[in-house]
Amino acid sequence: MADVVELIMQDHRTLEKLFDELQQDTARRPELLEKVAALLTAHSRAEEERVYPAVAKEAGERDEAHHGTEEHHEAEEMLEELRGMSPKGKEFEAKLKEFVDAVKHHVEEEESDILPALRDAVSAERLKELGTAFAERRREELTGSGGNGSTSGSEERTKDELYEEAQELDVHGRSTMNKDELAEAVDHQRSS
Repeated sequence: MADVVELIMQDHRTLEKLFDELQQDTARRPELLEKVAALLTAHSRAEEERVYPAVAKEAGERDEAHHGTEEHHEAEEMLEELRGMSPKGKEFEAKLKEFVDAVKHHVEEEESDILPALRDAVSAERLKELGTAFAERRREELTGSGGNGSTSGSEERTKDELYEEAQELDVHGRSTMNKDELAEAVDHQRSS
């Protein structure tokens, strides 16, 4: 398993490629936006739950970890706005630029401050352990398993189907939810 710094930076490069495609290929924007949303959400959850605690405790960068989490949430809010807009309008272009700039700023801060501090503070073995934990949590998020064992009837519906239902029902915070959370929120909204 690669170390956590390498894995995080791989995701950053993938996001940058997706951003380039999003800006250039207007016809594929809805599809590309969903890819960005899936990767960004999985990446953010994995960092916040598996990496940032080590950054705060072992690297002594509590403020940086907190700031990183705040930037994740801001990016997710912008992404949610983008998902609700027509990809052909001028407003979309402006919001897309704001979103891409915000994520690139976060990536730059993470790669110049947070990740070097973590690499300096822990052993190579610990970086690999964190890499394994990051990769497992990221995979849970991408596959919709979420790791909490709850099902709420989610086996029959894909995460994308649940997200569309949540969008139709105006479930708040849906972009940050895993498959099980989406299923629970959709079921709750339908029953109320």
